[in-house]
Order: sequence, then structure tokens, then C-alpha cells
Amino acid sequence: MTTSSREVDEFLAGLSESHRKVLQELREAIRAVTPEATERIGYAVPAFYYKGRPLVSYGAGKSHCAFYVQSPAVIDAHRDDLKGFDTAKGTIRFQTDRPLSAVLVEKLVRARMAETDSAA
Repeated sequence: MTTSSREVDEFLAGLSESHRKVLQELREAIRAVTPEATERIGYAVPAFYYKGRPLVSYGAGKSHCAFYVQSPAVIDAHRDDLKGFDTAKGTIRFQTDRPLSAVLVEKLVRARMAETDSAA
């Protein structure tokens, strides 16, 4: 079972309502895919750790939210799915009125899990 983090709860509580809602949904979508992951703050943003290694993280800017898949290869492999989103190396930026779908989050998290498993 995923270990929830009080630090992450506090991080989310400090955000605007729109950012908090979207990032809580993202958090739940990640949890659904990675029940064995642990959650904590890493590099000043909420992060999921899988088998002790950083998996994915997320955060909020003034005008956007971000999902950090931490892998240029995963971004490149899902380029078609990410059309319309602002991407860079291992980051996907999106607006609160156009969040990432749970299906897309699942694809990206599963790809990161596979990448992490193969690196172990």
C-alpha cells in the first residue's frame, strides 16, 4: 500500500484551490498505478519513490502545474500522447483547466516503472 506523506498533504494545502484539486487528482492517479510506492517531498516537490528510487514527482508554478516523469526517454516515447502539452526533457507542464488524464498518467508511470526495473 502506498505510504501517504504528511509533508505532501501540507504542500498541497498551501496551494490555490484549483492547483490543489488538479494535483490531488494526479496524486491519486499515480497511487492507483504504484500501490507499493512511497511518497515524500524530494527536491521541494511531492515525489513518489519506487523500490527506493525516485519515480515521478509533481508541482505547481504560478500559471501551470507540472508532472515530472524524470525521463527524457519516456517523454520521447509518448510524444504523440503529449501533443498539446508543454514538455521539456522529463517534464510535462499543463493548465488546471486541461489536466493530464488518468489514462495518460498510467501510461507514463508504467513506463517509468519499467525503466526503473530495468536499471536495477
